Amino acid sequence: MTTTESTKFHQLLHDQVGHEFAASQQYIAVAVYYDNHDMPQLAKHFYQQSVEERNHAMMIVQYFLDRDIQVAIPGIEAPRTEFDDYKAPIELALDQERRVTQQIVDLAKSARDSGDYLGEQFMQWFLKEQVEEVATMTTLQTIAEHANGNLFDLENFVEREFAGGSTGDATAPVAAGGNL
Repeated sequence: MTTTESTKFHQLLHDQVGHEFAASQQYIAVAVYYDNHDMPQLAKHFYQQSVEERNHAMMIVQYFLDRDIQVAIPGIEAPRTEFDDYKAPIELALDQERRVTQQIVDLAKSARDSGDYLGEQFMQWFLKEQVEEVATMTTLQTIAEHANGNLFDLENFVEREFAGGSTGDATAPVAAGGNL
């Protein structure tokens, strides 16, 4: 029997499913922008980021399923697809990661404030993940600035530093349907 228990934390977590799917779509749009501008390393990086964000959404879905709490998949707005220059998508990504970080902090606080210790524990991995995400996008923004229009240097940096991709985190929550 599925419950429809609704706390502020659960509502925020439902909203986060949409935020994660929106981030996934935005990263696809960024990846396509870089693909269209013959920047395959940045495109590959952002395609991978898109999958990661999708997996985050599905981790939250699995949490609801495990807790026997009804979950609905929300619709999302269309992503931004046009950018003034090669640095703009990175700036957008950094802003997005900072916004998601605040959402995750608010979720952890809400779980703690409501005494939902299972929810608070669930949010710990996401807090750690957001530190990594903001650091990565901050570095990427810095390197894009240092490249000063030399896209070859920027592409080489991305290939050298981000090519390994994610090796997986054994502490990560399980994603509904499995990680992609």
